[in-house]
Amino acid sequence: MVSKNIIINNAAGIHCRPSSKIIQAVLEYQDCSFLIKTEKGETDLKSILELISLGLEKGDEVVISVHGKDEEKACHEMAALFSFNFDFPPRI
Repeated sequence: MVSKNIIINNAAGIHCRPSSKIIQAVLEYQDCSFLIKTEKGETDLKSILELISLGLEKGDEVVISVHGKDEEKACHEMAALFSFNFDFPPRI
C-alpha cells in the first residue's frame, strides 16, 4: 500500500468537474483500490457521489492510499489530480 498527503489547491474545492476527472482516472486502475481520508471523513473512491460527498475545499488535507498492481503510479496520478488547480484561470 502506498499513501500520500495532499493539499487541495483548487479554488472551488473538489466539485463536479474535478471529481469527474478523478473518477475517470480511478476507473483506469481496475486492479487498485483507493481510500481517501480527511478530517471530514473517509471513503473508498468508487463513485463521483462518494467523492463529492466529502465536501473537499481549498486548503483541505487528504490522505490518498492505494493498494494494488500499479499502486505507485496510481497514487502519483491521484496526488497530481487532487492538487491540480482545475479552475485556472481564476474567475473574476
